[in-house]
Amino acid sequence: MVFGAAQLIRRQGVTATGMREVAAEAKAPRGSLQHYFPGGKEQLVNEAVAWAGRYAGRRVARFLADMETPTPSGLFAAMVAQWTEEYETEGFARGGCPVVAATADRADAGDSTRRAAADAFAEWTGAVAGALAGMGVPAARAEPLATLMISALEGAIVIARAERDVRALRTVAEELGPLLDAGAAGQRENGAEAD
Repeated sequence: MVFGAAQLIRRQGVTATGMREVAAEAKAPRGSLQHYFPGGKEQLVNEAVAWAGRYAGRRVARFLADMETPTPSGLFAAMVAQWTEEYETEGFARGGCPVVAATADRADAGDSTRRAAADAFAEWTGAVAGALAGMGVPAARAEPLATLMISALEGAIVIARAERDVRALRTVAEELGPLLDAGAAGQRENGAEAD
């Protein structure tokens, strides 16, 4: 049900996603919603947002595992490619990130959803920052660069959906790649000078 809610939220936003629709998407009896989500729609939305944050964080590890030689630009390119490939093969109807959708729809309506979204972004940022640190990016730069990567990706997703074109996604990968790699290269150069 949480996965189904996340998929509906990413396609149509929180406001347009009803509890009955979530039950139908999950092929679950409607009564199970009240049983598993006594806090109602807000609890379900918050759990869907939390799931999305965990999913994004786990994807970072999978991207790294697929890279022969991990680089910051390679990681970012893989993050972008996930969306580019989805939009090119399945179209734009599947929507965007459920965390962004929930933030846009509900950030001012309820503090618990805003917190859930902030926590989801923090989990994803932490995973990206950890990966960057593992590639030699200094700890003081890893988190800001992770924030930049996620912000650029999310902004490009929104633009791609508006334009019905992956141009913005390709652009952020191409333009940010050298900057991200410079963060790791600078650390290696500084370490070599200290030796």
